[in-house]
Amino acid sequence: MKQVVLEAELRDVSKNLNVLRSSGKVPAVFYGKKEQPIAISVDSKKFMSIVEKEGANVIIELKFKDSSKPAIVKELQRHILTQAPNHIDFQSISLTEKIEIAVPIHVEGIADGVKNAGGTLEHVMREIKVQCLPTDMPSKISVDVTALKVGDDITVAQLPKIEGVEYVHHDKDAVVVTVIGQTVEEEKPAETAETQAPEVISKGKKEEEGAAAPAEGAKK
Repeated sequence: MKQVVLEAELRDVSKNLNVLRSSGKVPAVFYGKKEQPIAISVDSKKFMSIVEKEGANVIIELKFKDSSKPAIVKELQRHILTQAPNHIDFQSISLTEKIEIAVPIHVEGIADGVKNAGGTLEHVMREIKVQCLPTDMPSKISVDVTALKVGDDITVAQLPKIEGVEYVHHDKDAVVVTVIGQTVEEEKPAETAETQAPEVISKGKKEEEGAAAPAEGAKK
Protein backbone atom coordinates (compact mmCIF):
# COMPACT_ATOMS: atom_id res chain seq x y z
CA MET A 1 0.00 0.00 0.00
CA LYS A 2 1.35 3.37 -1.05
CA GLN A 3 2.06 5.99 1.60
CA VAL A 4 1.37 9.67 1.02
CA VAL A 5 2.25 12.76 3.02
CA LEU A 6 -0.38 15.25 4.18
CA GLU A 7 0.41 18.32 6.23
CA ALA A 8 -1.59 18.70 9.44
CA GLU A 9 -2.00 21.51 11.95
CA LEU A 10 -3.16 21.57 15.55
CA ARG A 11 -6.66 23.04 15.76
CA ASP A 12 -8.09 25.46 18.31
CA VAL A 13 -11.39 23.80 19.32
CA SER A 14 -12.84 27.13 20.42
CA LYS A 15 -12.83 28.51 16.86
CA ASN A 16 -15.89 28.32 14.61
CA LEU A 17 -15.79 25.25 12.36
CA ASN A 18 -17.66 26.94 9.50
CA VAL A 19 -15.04 29.68 9.39
CA LEU A 20 -12.35 26.98 9.29
CA ARG A 21 -14.08 25.16 6.41
CA SER A 22 -14.56 28.38 4.44
CA SER A 23 -10.79 28.90 4.61
CA GLY A 24 -10.23 25.59 2.79
CA LYS A 25 -9.46 23.48 5.84
CA VAL A 26 -11.21 20.37 7.16
CA PRO A 27 -11.59 19.82 10.93
CA ALA A 28 -10.29 16.43 12.01
CA VAL A 29 -9.25 14.37 15.01
CA PHE A 30 -6.19 12.13 15.34
CA TYR A 31 -6.24 9.26 17.85
CA GLY A 32 -4.86 5.77 18.47
CA LYS A 33 -3.88 3.15 21.07
CA LYS A 34 -0.80 5.03 22.15
CA GLU A 35 -1.96 8.49 21.13
CA GLN A 36 -4.05 11.00 23.03
CA PRO A 37 -6.85 12.36 20.82
CA ILE A 38 -5.88 15.73 19.36
CA ALA A 39 -7.89 18.18 17.27
CA ILE A 40 -6.24 18.93 13.95
CA SER A 41 -7.05 20.34 10.51
CA VAL A 42 -5.87 19.46 7.00
CA ASP A 43 -6.16 21.08 3.59
CA SER A 44 -9.47 20.06 2.00
CA LYS A 45 -8.32 20.00 -1.65
CA LYS A 46 -5.11 18.10 -0.91
CA PHE A 47 -6.96 15.52 1.16
CA MET A 48 -9.63 14.92 -1.50
CA SER A 49 -6.94 14.68 -4.18
CA ILE A 50 -5.34 11.84 -2.19
CA VAL A 51 -8.64 10.00 -1.68
CA GLU A 52 -9.67 10.32 -5.34
CA LYS A 53 -6.28 9.13 -6.59
CA GLU A 54 -5.35 6.46 -4.03
CA GLY A 55 -8.73 5.47 -2.55
CA ALA A 56 -9.98 5.77 1.02
CA ASN A 57 -7.74 2.93 2.25
CA VAL A 58 -4.40 4.67 1.95
CA ILE A 59 -1.69 5.14 4.54
CA ILE A 60 -1.40 8.86 5.22
CA GLU A 61 1.73 10.24 6.85
CA LEU A 62 0.40 13.19 8.82
CA LYS A 63 3.18 15.73 8.86
CA PHE A 64 3.07 18.01 11.88
CA LYS A 65 5.39 20.93 12.59
CA ASP A 66 7.92 18.82 14.51
CA SER A 67 6.91 15.19 13.83
CA SER A 68 5.21 12.74 11.43
CA LYS A 69 2.67 10.05 12.28
CA PRO A 70 1.25 7.27 10.05
CA ALA A 71 -2.54 7.02 10.02
CA ILE A 72 -5.53 5.73 8.09
CA VAL A 73 -8.91 7.36 7.50
CA LYS A 74 -11.25 5.71 9.99
CA GLU A 75 -14.29 7.86 9.19
CA LEU A 76 -15.03 10.56 6.63
CA GLN A 77 -18.11 12.75 6.99
CA ARG A 78 -19.30 14.68 3.94
CA HIS A 79 -21.66 17.59 3.37
CA ILE A 80 -25.08 16.18 2.45
CA LEU A 81 -25.41 18.38 -0.68
CA THR A 82 -21.91 19.25 -1.89
CA GLN A 83 -20.24 16.01 -0.72
CA ALA A 84 -17.28 18.11 0.43
CA PRO A 85 -15.43 16.69 3.45
CA ASN A 86 -16.95 17.96 6.70
CA HIS A 87 -14.89 16.05 9.28
CA ILE A 88 -12.23 13.33 9.29
CA ASP A 89 -11.21 10.76 11.88
CA PHE A 90 -7.57 9.73 11.49
CA GLN A 91 -6.52 6.58 13.36
CA SER A 92 -2.91 6.15 14.34
CA ILE A 93 -1.32 2.88 13.15
CA SER A 94 1.89 0.93 13.50
CA LEU A 95 3.34 -0.33 10.24
CA THR A 96 4.41 -3.54 11.99
CA GLU A 97 1.04 -4.41 13.61
CA LYS A 98 -1.97 -5.93 11.83
CA ILE A 99 -5.16 -3.92 11.59
CA GLU A 100 -8.78 -4.69 10.66
CA ILE A 101 -10.30 -2.52 7.96
CA ALA A 102 -13.22 -2.63 5.50
CA VAL A 103 -12.15 -2.86 1.86
CA PRO A 104 -14.50 -2.14 -1.08
CA ILE A 105 -15.41 -4.98 -3.47
CA HIS A 106 -15.04 -4.03 -7.14
CA VAL A 107 -16.91 -5.97 -9.85
CA GLU A 108 -15.11 -6.53 -13.17
CA GLY A 109 -16.63 -7.67 -16.47
CA ILE A 110 -20.20 -8.34 -17.63
CA ALA A 111 -21.81 -11.57 -16.42
CA ASP A 112 -22.79 -14.08 -19.12
CA GLY A 113 -26.26 -14.34 -17.57
CA VAL A 114 -26.70 -10.59 -17.93
CA LYS A 115 -25.24 -10.31 -21.42
CA ASN A 116 -26.89 -13.35 -23.03
CA ALA A 117 -29.89 -14.27 -20.87
CA GLY A 118 -31.33 -10.93 -19.77
CA GLY A 119 -30.50 -11.51 -16.10
CA THR A 120 -29.59 -8.90 -13.51
CA LEU A 121 -26.37 -8.75 -11.50
CA GLU A 122 -27.09 -8.18 -7.82
CA HIS A 123 -24.15 -6.75 -5.84
CA VAL A 124 -25.04 -8.08 -2.39
CA MET A 125 -21.84 -7.26 -0.49
CA ARG A 126 -20.21 -3.91 -1.26
CA GLU A 127 -17.26 -4.21 1.12
CA ILE A 128 -15.56 -6.80 3.28
CA LYS A 129 -13.49 -6.59 6.45
CA VAL A 130 -9.91 -7.83 6.24
CA GLN A 131 -7.01 -8.22 8.62
CA CYS A 132 -3.48 -7.42 7.47
CA LEU A 133 -0.43 -5.26 7.97
CA PRO A 134 -1.01 -1.66 6.86
CA THR A 135 1.62 -2.12 4.15
CA ASP A 136 -0.33 -5.13 2.74
CA MET A 137 -3.69 -3.35 2.79
CA PRO A 138 -5.43 -3.61 -0.61
CA SER A 139 -7.21 -0.58 -2.01
CA LYS A 140 -10.00 -2.88 -3.30
CA ILE A 141 -10.95 -6.53 -3.84
CA SER A 142 -11.56 -7.22 -7.55
CA VAL A 143 -14.13 -9.87 -8.51
CA ASP A 144 -14.45 -11.16 -12.10
CA VAL A 145 -18.11 -11.96 -12.85
CA THR A 146 -17.75 -12.70 -16.59
CA ALA A 147 -18.49 -16.45 -16.31
CA LEU A 148 -21.57 -16.12 -14.09
CA LYS A 149 -24.80 -17.47 -15.57
CA VAL A 150 -28.34 -16.94 -14.26
CA GLY A 151 -28.53 -18.55 -10.82
CA ASP A 152 -24.75 -18.45 -10.25
CA ASP A 153 -23.09 -16.52 -7.46
CA ILE A 154 -19.74 -15.77 -5.85
CA THR A 155 -19.34 -16.29 -2.10
CA VAL A 156 -16.81 -15.03 0.41
CA ALA A 157 -14.99 -18.39 0.15
CA GLN A 158 -14.51 -17.74 -3.60
CA LEU A 159 -12.96 -14.30 -3.25
CA PRO A 160 -9.40 -14.02 -4.59
CA LYS A 161 -6.64 -15.02 -2.19
CA ILE A 162 -4.25 -12.15 -1.44
CA GLU A 163 -0.96 -12.82 0.30
CA GLY A 164 -0.89 -11.36 3.80
CA VAL A 165 -4.63 -10.56 3.74
CA GLU A 166 -7.27 -12.51 5.69
CA TYR A 167 -11.04 -12.10 5.35
CA VAL A 168 -12.54 -11.87 8.84
CA HIS A 169 -15.95 -11.83 10.57
CA HIS A 170 -17.80 -13.17 7.54
CA ASP A 171 -19.64 -16.42 6.80
CA LYS A 172 -17.66 -18.17 4.04
CA ASP A 173 -20.96 -19.05 2.32
CA ALA A 174 -22.20 -15.45 2.36
CA VAL A 175 -23.07 -14.28 -1.17
CA VAL A 176 -21.03 -11.40 -2.57
CA VAL A 177 -22.59 -11.15 -6.06
CA THR A 178 -25.28 -13.17 -7.82
CA VAL A 179 -27.12 -13.20 -11.16
CA ILE A 180 -30.89 -13.39 -10.95
CA GLY A 181 -33.29 -14.11 -13.81
CA GLN A 182 -36.07 -11.93 -15.11
CA THR A 183 -39.28 -11.89 -13.11
CA VAL A 184 -42.51 -12.02 -15.12
CA GLU A 185 -45.66 -10.67 -13.50
CA GLU A 186 -48.63 -13.03 -13.73
CA GLU A 187 -51.47 -11.39 -15.61
CA LYS A 188 -54.96 -11.61 -14.11
CA PRO A 189 -57.48 -13.34 -16.42
CA ALA A 190 -59.87 -10.92 -18.08
CA GLU A 191 -63.54 -11.14 -17.13
CA THR A 192 -65.57 -13.06 -19.69
CA ALA A 193 -69.04 -12.29 -20.95
CA GLU A 194 -70.30 -15.32 -19.04
CA THR A 195 -69.13 -13.94 -15.71
CA GLN A 196 -70.68 -10.56 -16.49
CA ALA A 197 -73.98 -11.99 -17.74
CA PRO A 198 -75.60 -12.75 -14.36
CA GLU A 199 -75.09 -9.14 -13.26
CA VAL A 200 -76.70 -7.83 -16.44
CA ILE A 201 -79.63 -10.23 -16.20
CA SER A 202 -80.14 -9.48 -12.51
CA LYS A 203 -80.06 -5.75 -13.14
CA GLY A 204 -82.49 -6.08 -16.01
CA LYS A 205 -84.84 -8.16 -13.89
CA LYS A 206 -84.89 -5.59 -11.09
CA GLU A 207 -85.59 -2.78 -13.53
CA GLU A 208 -88.39 -4.86 -15.03
CA GLU A 209 -89.93 -5.53 -11.62
CA GLY A 210 -89.58 -1.89 -10.68
CA ALA A 211 -91.28 -0.78 -13.87
CA ALA A 212 -94.17 -3.20 -13.36
CA ALA A 213 -95.02 -1.94 -9.88
CA PRO A 214 -96.36 1.50 -10.85
CA ALA A 215 -98.44 -0.06 -13.61
CA GLU A 216 -100.12 -2.39 -11.14
CA GLY A 217 -100.84 0.48 -8.75
CA ALA A 218 -102.30 2.61 -11.53
CA LYS A 219 -104.60 -0.18 -12.55
CA LYS A 220 -106.06 -0.34 -9.05
